[in-house]
Amino acid sequence: MQKRKLGNSNLEVSAIGLGCMGMSYGYGPAADKKEMISLIRSAVEQGVTFFDTAEVYGPFINEELVGEALLPFRNKVAIATKFGFNLDPTGKEQWTGLNSKPEHIKEVAEASLKRLKTDVIDLFYQHRVDPNVPIEEVAGAVKDLIKEGKVKHFGLSEAGVNTIRRAHAVQPVTALQSEYSLFWREPETEIIPTLEELGIGFVPFSPLGKGFLTGKIDETTTFDKNDFRNTVPRFTPENRKANQALVDLLGKIAQSKNVTPAQIALAWLLEQKPWIVPIPGTTKLHRLEENIGGANVELSSDVLKEIKETASNITITGDRYSASAQKMIDR
Repeated sequence: MQKRKLGNSNLEVSAIGLGCMGMSYGYGPAADKKEMISLIRSAVEQGVTFFDTAEVYGPFINEELVGEALLPFRNKVAIATKFGFNLDPTGKEQWTGLNSKPEHIKEVAEASLKRLKTDVIDLFYQHRVDPNVPIEEVAGAVKDLIKEGKVKHFGLSEAGVNTIRRAHAVQPVTALQSEYSLFWREPETEIIPTLEELGIGFVPFSPLGKGFLTGKIDETTTFDKNDFRNTVPRFTPENRKANQALVDLLGKIAQSKNVTPAQIALAWLLEQKPWIVPIPGTTKLHRLEENIGGANVELSSDVLKEIKETASNITITGDRYSASAQKMIDR
């Protein structure tokens, strides 16, 4: 597996990481813990060195899973986790609102270190921008944690350009984690040029469009009752049908190269910038191997041109979040 550096930082990771959220939360019931530990360890054996989790995934159980799975390999891998929510103590709701107060950030760091069975967090992201706490205070709190040796790198997630610049002025931001794929190309307008200017790496989540770009989902697909895609406008049957043209494009190119649509989608992302590191998630070994294989797919300038021209003529329909989740996106 090739390695990539996230921006100007010294954080070097595998070109493709592993998003672990879906193992515990989001796409239906939590998967079997022993099987997921085995899957994470298989990823390490195949060269993956970058693993993504968060306290809110579960909550808590995903960090515990990742910590246990990676304990034997801790000095060979980078673990990213996140802060920024008030979690519901009753367990009825996943969270009760945003909270990036400095004292809360430090409490979350201590708790995450224990769950991850480690003495340092490689990359600590603000999960969502908190409009009630100046980003300078957030960056300052993480700066303190870095000075204390509890965190190595500071990250932001779904942050807008102004927030990125203000945070970076206080504590250099190593990476931005936001959605980016052929299914959601908005970051190309302002975000990617800003990251390039400031020397910040980009970690796209949902690089396979929450599964849509794999070609395994169509308008007739039904999701588990606990699958959050049921709340996503982009995943209504009519929108899936309308957006099928993008999957057809990937399928056509994949067929010509004897690879899969998912591998083309990941290879396309890797071609955009050398400091982009996608983190596809999965609970299946054969999908893990398929995703890792995306790093070995080379796309010629002609193929990249074809994707760009064809995709630019495809209008994607449906919002990528529910109305309530959309409100938490920083602009």
